[in-house]
Amino acid sequence: MLEITGLTKIFNAGTINEKTALKDLSLSVADGDFITILGSNGAGKSTLFNAIAGNFRIDEGKIVLDGENITFQKEYQRSKYIGRLFQDPLKGTAPHMTIEENLALANLSASSHTDSFSRISKHDREMYAACLKQLDMGLEDRMDVPVGTLSGGQRQALTLLMATIVPPKLLLLDEHTAALDPKAAEKILALTKQIIEKNHMTCMMITHNLHQALQLGNRTIMMSNGRIISDLSAEEKKRSSVEDLMQKFHNDLDDDRILLREE
Repeated sequence: MLEITGLTKIFNAGTINEKTALKDLSLSVADGDFITILGSNGAGKSTLFNAIAGNFRIDEGKIVLDGENITFQKEYQRSKYIGRLFQDPLKGTAPHMTIEENLALANLSASSHTDSFSRISKHDREMYAACLKQLDMGLEDRMDVPVGTLSGGQRQALTLLMATIVPPKLLLLDEHTAALDPKAAEKILALTKQIIEKNHMTCMMITHNLHQALQLGNRTIMMSNGRIISDLSAEEKKRSSVEDLMQKFHNDLDDDRILLREE
């Protein structure tokens, strides 16, 4: 489904600030994989997502999605089949636009039709309301409300819906619950699991929560210094505990930049 081969990214090359963020990284992701990703700050997790999403040109390597080489595709081209959520609930939405307008924009951006954004049909409104209802937040009755007035949890739930309103080939979750309070984070995580399972999505999720890493998905990978240093299968995850992870990654956990959490 996703094949990454020899991925290398160097920032500020040739200067005193040169930083190799990804080092000859290779990864195979099968259809339906749900991979949780662990690693310290600066390990290369978000840089990997940025490379997959097309935020910058990589220096070496190749990215193939569903048999298509997307290595040199622009970010806006990849956004039609790669969905992404960020840690900051403010990202991914237009705060001065209404809920309905944000959903319409997401639907237009991720689909192949070329209808005018200004023309939202009755069918579209009914679809958006049905999608919002599954969030169980009452947003289906507030579609004319500016997104900037929503709470962080509501906004992140809406962003999740926008990223999956047209099911993407690949969903990237970049610590998408980390900035929320525990109750909101739990709800967004439950919604995430529900949407992924319903649409049989392929997903990669960055987390610093060790319990989440073990409980969610069928694989867990650990990154350090721009490389993948461990890849746990579903069976290995079942046999592992948080203490096992702490021990397995002991050397990396000694790094004072680590932000892994047991709970």
